[in-house]
Amino acid sequence: MSEEVDELREGLEKYIGQPMGPPGTAPDPVNVPMIRHWVDALDDHNPIYLDEDAAVKTRHGGVVAPPAMLQTWIFPRPKIEGIAERGGAPGEWRPDNPIPVLDAAGYVGTLATNSEFEFFRYLRPGDLISTRTEIESISARKKTGLGQGYFITWITYYLDQDGEEVGRQLFRILKFDPSTIDLSKLGAQ
Repeated sequence: MSEEVDELREGLEKYIGQPMGPPGTAPDPVNVPMIRHWVDALDDHNPIYLDEDAAVKTRHGGVVAPPAMLQTWIFPRPKIEGIAERGGAPGEWRPDNPIPVLDAAGYVGTLATNSEFEFFRYLRPGDLISTRTEIESISARKKTGLGQGYFITWITYYLDQDGEEVGRQLFRILKFDPSTIDLSKLGAQ
């Protein structure tokens, strides 16, 4: 028995290992006011984040940002108009990545499935973060509870102003076709 050829998936192969878009640069350097907002919102009282006198006595030698803030430094200012139509993306997708290709093929649903971070060093006020993102993998078409779709995984590399890698994020989404959902499994009549 021969397996069905998935021409769409074969066409997506060219994106694997390629940039997902241009490199990005943080709109602002790492800074104490944003750290303060973060630790207040999360009720995090670790003195290395805001208390210079306490932080200088630690191995850090001064105030550092919470590692979990890594991604927040590079968030672009969102273009609110049309955000729902873009699946929640803060800006337009470049046409040279698989997301708009899958949208055009009817895989318009987007579900973030998981994210993994690695932190290589603490960020300090004044660090200016940049990123480069590339597609790591695209699965074969899968049947899921949301319908048929493809899992797309990309890796974002976080770099400081000297080009040193300070962290890495693996992010995976499911792009699915809502018209292929099996309603019988949902108890629909």
